[in-house]
Amino acid sequence: MIRSILYATDLGLYAPYVLQHALALTRAFNAELYVVHAVEPMGLFAESVLQTYLDEDLLKEMRSNGLSTVMASIEQRVFEGFRDELGEAQQDMALIRAVRVVQGDPPLVILDEVQRFSVDLLVVGSHSHGAAQDIPLGRTAARLVQLSEVPVYLVPMLQHRGRGEL
Repeated sequence: MIRSILYATDLGLYAPYVLQHALALTRAFNAELYVVHAVEPMGLFAESVLQTYLDEDLLKEMRSNGLSTVMASIEQRVFEGFRDELGEAQQDMALIRAVRVVQGDPPLVILDEVQRFSVDLLVVGSHSHGAAQDIPLGRTAARLVQLSEVPVYLVPMLQHRGRGEL
């Protein structure tokens, strides 16, 4: 029985398409929907630039207070983006129980959120908008299929392929 679903989004080009799958499943199973977006940690270059221009105290404050403020802002923007995407179907907004934006390695963040919310199904796109077209499964999707302890509903991103291609 599927009582709760986690939709992991990269907020990319196909995110609204994958969201529609997540919402359809949520309605079909009369389930609760949780949403997570993982933000990659800052790279070494960005860290070194910040260290060059900010003193240690300001850097510590930015890491603790600034990051949580940025994450909360992104969560709000994601939620508002869903509201805009759904247009006339505003009743679907009531199906979304939580939107979380978490910094970290995407597959690990998503698997942590699966545990946090004790979901019964994970919904993801097969690859992000930036993945090469000749690669059928993106890094995050591949890792989730390998490591998830709950079923993974994988939405294929095949719109870019021609009809004759397999």
